[in-house]
Amino acid sequence: MIDLLLDTTSNDLLIDASGNCKIGNSDQQHQALLLLIDKGGLKENPDAGVGAFKYLESENTDAFLREVRIQYADDGMQIRKIAFENNKLSINAPYND
Repeated sequence: MIDLLLDTTSNDLLIDASGNCKIGNSDQQHQALLLLIDKGGLKENPDAGVGAFKYLESENTDAFLREVRIQYADDGMQIRKIAFENNKLSINAPYND
């Protein structure tokens, strides 16, 4: 998906040297935002968001992975793989064309 790009550290708009907003593939950016945003965090879609921080102290990774799958599918992604591998979240979920 092509969209405005955000700075990965500050989530501010990414601006190029000439002062223009950068545009590019934003799939990973959308995935990251969906992971971090709590439900109710998006005015346009209050049901969207995983709220990953609330799962940090939980030992039930299945509930977290299930919520990620639900949210990504609802956002139009084709879920190929969402799993923990070597204590890292591995995601392969491109947007449907």
